[in-house]
Amino acid sequence: MLSIKQLQEIITNEIDQLQLPEYPAELYEPIRYLLNLGGKRMRPVLTLMGCNLFSDGIQGAIKPALAVEVFHNFTLVHDDIMDNAPIRRGKATVHEKWDANSAILSGDVMMVNAYELLMQVPDSKLRDLLTIFNKTAIEVCEGQQIDMNFESREYVGVNEYLEMIGLKTAVLLGCSLQIGALIGNATTEEAEHLYQFGKNLGIAFQLQDDILDVFGEPEKFGKMVGGDIIANKKTFLLIKAHELAQGENKANLERWLTTKVFKTEDKVKAVTEIYDQLNIRKLAEIEMQHFAEKALFHINQISLSESRKQPLVEFAEQLMVREH
Repeated sequence: MLSIKQLQEIITNEIDQLQLPEYPAELYEPIRYLLNLGGKRMRPVLTLMGCNLFSDGIQGAIKPALAVEVFHNFTLVHDDIMDNAPIRRGKATVHEKWDANSAILSGDVMMVNAYELLMQVPDSKLRDLLTIFNKTAIEVCEGQQIDMNFESREYVGVNEYLEMIGLKTAVLLGCSLQIGALIGNATTEEAEHLYQFGKNLGIAFQLQDDILDVFGEPEKFGKMVGGDIIANKKTFLLIKAHELAQGENKANLERWLTTKVFKTEDKVKAVTEIYDQLNIRKLAEIEMQHFAEKALFHINQISLSESRKQPLVEFAEQLMVREH
């Protein structure tokens, strides 16, 4: 079994070797820029790990892994435009560095590139993999739309939020593993357990992201800490605070959510203090752990040696104990 670091290096080398046209530069340069910003390469690494779990040879999973990474970055380009986000992985977002129209078009090309990469699998597996990939791509878009719908709603429930992040974030992790497993000749049942492992891990990962957005360190997190608070984004933390806040806390929370003109540092500090008083971070961590345990349940249903499954278990543990 290859280590996570070895798999990350394989993906990075493959991305470095991707051939993109030079002209028009405004279309292709943003793609190079975003792909070269790095990141954990979590999704393509999971594709390779899913394959490696059932097969010692991972060569056949490399192009599909790249497809997953390119697709993921396509969603980031468009999401950043919709969220008006200025920073991604510690650098300017594509629409900030170029403009929104160039970012939209570059994202569109990335989506096509993802399919080109995915199609480099044997014909015998192509239909099944395309079916999984298409379903996931639609679900990711559904999750993003539901997330945007939340912006105009006064109240969102915890279960609604968990369903949304399941679509927007988690299904792609499940898809990554499932595609890798099928390339590695796993059974349909084994691949489904890996999908559920990845999906539940993805929900836990997003809950951790919600926590880090408020309580992380900016230099390590790679994004502006407190961005969700400033934008009144309905994360698990805000939804739970809405449920639990009473008296002065409730009045203060409502005031900060409805105030149009404010100093960002004042709002972040005030809302964070309300979270602290309501023990919101601890509640989010408990919820995160619940989904992490569900993920581990599914991987334990796969009849392979513990040593074979250990790299995936370690990867899950690393995601749950992180600062960025």
